[in-house]
Amino acid sequence: MFQDVKPSSFGGTFIVKAASDACTPEDLTSEQKLIAQTASQFAEKDVYPYKQKIDEQNFELVVRLMKKAGELGLLAHSVPEAYGGLGLDKVTKGIVGEALGKTGSYGVAHANHTCIATLPITYFGTKAQKKRYLPKLASGEYIGAYCLTEPEAGSDALSARTTAVLNNEKTHYILNGTKQYITSAAFADTFITYAKVEGKHFTAFIVEKNFQGLSIGPEEKKMGIKGSSTCPVIYEDCLVPVDNVLGEVGKGHVIALNVLNLGRYNLGFACVGGAKHALELTLSYTKERKQFQTAIAHFPATKEKLALMNARIYAAESLQYRTGGLLESVLAGAYENNDPKEAAKSLAQFAMECSVCKVYSSEAFDTVVDEALQLHGGAGFIQDYEIESVYRDSRINRIFEGTNEINRLVLPTHFLRKVKSGELVLNQETLEQAYGAIKEENDLLPLEKKAVHTVRYLLLLLLSEALKVAKEHIVHEQEALMKLSNLAIGLYAMESAVIRTEKAVRKNGKENEQLKVDLTELVVDLTMRKVRDEATQLINGIATGKKHQALHCELQTVMSDFQYEGTFTKTRRVADSLIESDRYTC
Repeated sequence: MFQDVKPSSFGGTFIVKAASDACTPEDLTSEQKLIAQTASQFAEKDVYPYKQKIDEQNFELVVRLMKKAGELGLLAHSVPEAYGGLGLDKVTKGIVGEALGKTGSYGVAHANHTCIATLPITYFGTKAQKKRYLPKLASGEYIGAYCLTEPEAGSDALSARTTAVLNNEKTHYILNGTKQYITSAAFADTFITYAKVEGKHFTAFIVEKNFQGLSIGPEEKKMGIKGSSTCPVIYEDCLVPVDNVLGEVGKGHVIALNVLNLGRYNLGFACVGGAKHALELTLSYTKERKQFQTAIAHFPATKEKLALMNARIYAAESLQYRTGGLLESVLAGAYENNDPKEAAKSLAQFAMECSVCKVYSSEAFDTVVDEALQLHGGAGFIQDYEIESVYRDSRINRIFEGTNEINRLVLPTHFLRKVKSGELVLNQETLEQAYGAIKEENDLLPLEKKAVHTVRYLLLLLLSEALKVAKEHIVHEQEALMKLSNLAIGLYAMESAVIRTEKAVRKNGKENEQLKVDLTELVVDLTMRKVRDEATQLINGIATGKKHQALHCELQTVMSDFQYEGTFTKTRRVADSLIESDRYTC
């Protein structure tokens, strides 16, 4: 896939150790660029012109477009070649997701189908199940749905009340229960469904739309993504053949939680695509809209907003590609490997990084689209302007695939689990090494690399202090965990941007990569301001007395170097590049 990139095989390593390399958009192969072009052309020519009709819930049109995507191979990237797919890498999967991020409701149906509705069979299905379902899912003959959420089981998915009882003949499981908020339910052919066998063994099933006892409830009336079907799915003595048990009875959580990791990664890429589209709409509008005889794009206050929008997208894009490379490093052989246990292990390895993708990219998208609407002024509040629907559509991304709050809790709890298992080390030596890295001299991007080392040190220091205070009860100290997560998210995003820019500068020279340098400095500036705030709140929450004072002194000491000069010059320079190019640029 990528040359000369050797990512760590252990997820969460970024918390304790600096990365020396990462996959970046500039590393794309010619094949990946061709697929990106195909996906972009499909989005632009086949889907985008019908965006309004799709939002009017023309589901027949959505289905036709899904089948067209199948003809182009855009549904087949995560299906093995042996079962009619393309068996492509995880970066390419992300590339397709990004291209369709601009399409709103259609993109939701497409991503849902290719990810959480197909991957459970790809990685955990029997050969017979793969042979029966994957070719049809890859071609678009079948459209998939994923049924996990219930009225009483949202974030706590394993508390599901849907039951599965083996019939007397032992030929079928009888499912009873209701799933809610199911994407593509109105037109799906297959439903990956989770139920408790005998009321206690959480298990996955492949359910077809024509199975006796399955019915679809009414469409939900939603705030956004209106062209994406969202309905309850009801099981009333629904008969599911025993051959349609997916994985092992009682092991459904292994499938549900691990497939969601890829769902989070994929959603992050879709958010990057959506954010780029929102920025492009804003550039077009602000260049045309005049006030005081001047296009508002040329006002310095507008330029600052545009530049920071671009910087957030740059960071999100950088961490998405970095994570894609990490995922591919452990999943490269998974299509040929029919061992579900190995698949589960590989899918779980980078759960923390996938959560970062989901949280950072969805929140970057939200910030970008909020600023985009603001720059449209009153027009942004009017449905005749597309930014109005983009604003509404973006909001669901902080809820999809596990809320951002749940994903924030995933980060430190997974890290501590890896420390407990011995995969990662957290001790005094780890802390000393992190502190020592701050003092290292770097020839390229010295202040930016120092910022990365500083945040890593602060994260490890404050995590260690929180553990001293809470001990084994740390998992219940959710306020502290959320703030530790914010430090980790900032670290990963900032380091991803720094590595990407450093690679570009080493290859092409700083004078040829000034835009990337400017963007990285803006990312670091944004991140360090948030780190200071989060660390301050965390210290105030976990420390008292002399320890409280000492930690605040340490925070002030290590953060004292991060005062950029000439930030207005940088934002204006970035904005000028944007205005000239009419699109996201780096």
